Amino acid sequence: MPQSRPILGIETSCDETAAAVLAPDGRILAEVVHSQLADHARFGGVVPEVAAREHLARLPGLVARVMHEAGIGHAELCAVAATAGPGLIGGLIVGSSFGKGLALAHGLPFIGVNHLEAHALTVTLTNPETRFPYLLLLLSGGHCQCVAVEGVGQYRRLGSTLDDAVGEAFDKSAKLMGLPWPGGPHLERLAAQGDPRAVALPRPLLGRPGCDFSFSGLKTAVAQALAKGAAAADVAASFQAAVAHVLADRARHALGMMQGATAVVVAGGVAANQAVRTALAGATALPLIAPPMRLCTDNAVMVAWAGLQHLRAGRADALDHAPRPRWPLG
Repeated sequence: MPQSRPILGIETSCDETAAAVLAPDGRILAEVVHSQLADHARFGGVVPEVAAREHLARLPGLVARVMHEAGIGHAELCAVAATAGPGLIGGLIVGSSFGKGLALAHGLPFIGVNHLEAHALTVTLTNPETRFPYLLLLLSGGHCQCVAVEGVGQYRRLGSTLDDAVGEAFDKSAKLMGLPWPGGPHLERLAAQGDPRAVALPRPLLGRPGCDFSFSGLKTAVAQALAKGAAAADVAASFQAAVAHVLADRARHALGMMQGATAVVVAGGVAANQAVRTALAGATALPLIAPPMRLCTDNAVMVAWAGLQHLRAGRADALDHAPRPRWPLG
């Protein structure tokens, strides 16, 4: 397989339609992300059918755009990589089917990428000095996991959420405070005006063995505090402090389940929260690494990079490779 040529990446797992062309040395030749926030805002969350239709409408134009900006034709690619799971099945079908069609039409290998693996490997693109093994905290609206990343294709899931993902807890708590969707960034801004010690909120699973998470009880406590008349800014600050405390505790426990970890890597939308970053940085003497924010959230650069790693290992997928709404990492 020619690996001296660029690779095309496609991402359609949730509510961002994205495409990117990546050179074999990791240079980003072109990338674009179309956010569907405006399409889903009036519903207060992502509607799978709306997301799939928007992917179908936008993806061909976005792929044509990045190919034009990269200045290459499809025949000059080494492969096409598309997210094949986990995620919303409608979007996964759109992206992987489009990627397979391009691969078939131009005689290229197709790689179905695990979205979680793409997040796990992004740091090896943005911070190439990072060495395996490292601890990944994947903190987003759909995922909350501690994963030991031991190499390409080598992952051990150490812990995950028992109920809500951490980003979902942020968004749902923000909604209880009357903040717009998606609520995480709005809650962080409101928290800056409040007292993190003002409202006594639980720290679910704090100090417990292992590194699983639970946030549904914390969300319920937020609702109760607001119902009792607590100031929204104080509740926001106290919620954020509780989440940061729990994440730091779970990270310490996860590191205790690994040997020779070189760093703690954080990815996903919640990686942007400064209180969370500060707590995680204080949880260990290891370096805390977060890729640039635009590569922490859903994007096609990470998909292309993960696809390139698998191509170098000699792995590609048949065109009957089925997208998977559930595809655990490790």
